[in-house]
Amino acid sequence: MITKTQLSSLNSLDHLPYLDENGIISEELHKKIGVYAIFNETKQLKFIGYSRDIYASLKQHLVRQPNECYWLKVEIIARPSRTILEEIKYNWTQENGDLSINDETNQSLWTQPIDAKISMTEEEQETYKNSDELGKIKLLKKVSRRVQADIEETLKQRGNQTEIRFNPKLKEQGLLDLK
Repeated sequence: MITKTQLSSLNSLDHLPYLDENGIISEELHKKIGVYAIFNETKQLKFIGYSRDIYASLKQHLVRQPNECYWLKVEIIARPSRTILEEIKYNWTQENGDLSINDETNQSLWTQPIDAKISMTEEEQETYKNSDELGKIKLLKKVSRRVQADIEETLKQRGNQTEIRFNPKLKEQGLLDLK
């Protein structure tokens, strides 16, 4: 079992590139359990999370916040323990000093599906209000595809080569999330 003295401080860990020189998230993180901190281009801390599959979580975050995912720090643990994961996250947050990264609004930007409905134009909002159920679904899918295309273009400009596949069923609800 990890004791408090064995936990790495956030500042003691090296910054790793979010996307490597080939434009992919490190495969070494696939199915790894641990805590990770995400930093923007200027190495300002933006999010601290933990996961049973760091790689899969990092893919989700990249899609949800493509302009904030440039650097990361990772602490991998051998055996899953929510207590240890939460303790590391808490310690890193305290060490950082900016507790706003844990507020509900910031957390939801990183952890919840993208709500494409907020990108509707006024015209689309009016059409949505006056549509039947099938019309609403078609409109939500159209808006979702547009938001998805914007995300994919941003990721392309970043040099991303990590495979990204969105869940097609969620588009009917105006939501975007990875499959």
